[in-house]
Amino acid sequence: MFYDLNVSWKPDLAEYQNLQHTIIFLAELGYNVIALNHTLTGKLPADLSCPIPSELPFTVPQKIKILRRCTLVLSDPSQNHRLSQLSSNYDILALRPVNEKSLQQACQSLDCDIISIDLSSRLDYYIKLKMVAPAIERGIKFEICYAPGISTQNSGARRNLISNATQLIRATRGGRGLILSSEASRASGCRGSSDVINLAAVWGLGQEKGHEAISKLARSVVVSAHLKRNSYRGVIDVVYGGEKPAAPIADAKSKTGQKRSADSISSEPDSKKVKATLVVSKREQKRQKKALLESQAKTDASKTGKDIPTKTTNT
Repeated sequence: MFYDLNVSWKPDLAEYQNLQHTIIFLAELGYNVIALNHTLTGKLPADLSCPIPSELPFTVPQKIKILRRCTLVLSDPSQNHRLSQLSSNYDILALRPVNEKSLQQACQSLDCDIISIDLSSRLDYYIKLKMVAPAIERGIKFEICYAPGISTQNSGARRNLISNATQLIRATRGGRGLILSSEASRASGCRGSSDVINLAAVWGLGQEKGHEAISKLARSVVVSAHLKRNSYRGVIDVVYGGEKPAAPIADAKSKTGQKRSADSISSEPDSKKVKATLVVSKREQKRQKKALLESQAKTDASKTGKDIPTKTTNT
C-alpha cells in the first residue's frame, strides 16, 4: 500500500473539481491512502472543528481511503497552540516550524504526528542530528514534500528543495523517520511511487528507504495517530466489548442427530432446565421400580395378613 499524506485542501467549492481530479489521478498511480491537508496559520480560532467534510461532495474511487489532516504553522514558540484539542478533530496533526526555535520546540516537547518543514524556502539555520534526534526517538516523522520543487517554474525553490532535502537526509542518518508526500494542489504535481523513489535517490535517500517512506513509515504514522486518539496513552485499544450474541433455542437433538452445545443449553429457559434435571439413568429407574414393587408387596401382605417372604443366607 502506498500513502500520500499531504494533498492540499482549501475551503473553496471552486477547488473541488481540481481536488477530485487529483484524487482520481493518485488512485490511478497506485496510491491507497490519501490525507487531505488543511493549513492553519496565525492565531488559532475559537472553533477548532475540522472543516473537511467526512463525505466529500463528489465520487471517490473505492480503493482510496481519505484521511483528514491539519498542518499548524509554528512561528511563535511562546504561543499556546492547544494541540490536544486540535488533534482530536483530525486524523493526523502536523507541525510546520518557520524558524530554528520553533523547530527545536516541536522536536523536544510538542505532541504531533509529523514535522513538515518547508524545504522549498531558504532556511536560515542548519539542520543537525542533535536537533532532530529527540523527535525521531519519540516516533515523530519528518516529511519531505516534492511538489513545490517540480510544479513551479521558480528555479530557486527547486534548488532550495534539493539542498534542504539532502541536508535533512544527512541529519537523520540516511533517512531514519522520513516520509515522502506530494503537497500537491493539482494533479500535475503528483508522481507515481517509482518516480518518487527515484527522485529521493537523487537527493541521497536509498531505494529501500524511499520505498519505506511512502509505504511502511507512512503507515506507521496513520496507525500511531489512530492509537493516540482511540486508546488510552496508545497502549489499550478496546476493539470488541465481548458481548455474547443471543443463541437460538434448540431441541435436545437436532434433526441431524447432533447434540446441543453448552451455549445453547445455558440459554434455555428455566422450565426446560428443570425438565433436563429430571432425567435419570437406567440404573436409577430399575432401583426405583424395584422399590415400588416391594412397597406394593408389603401393602398386599398387610391386607391379607401373611408374612412377606424374605431371603435367607446359609452361614
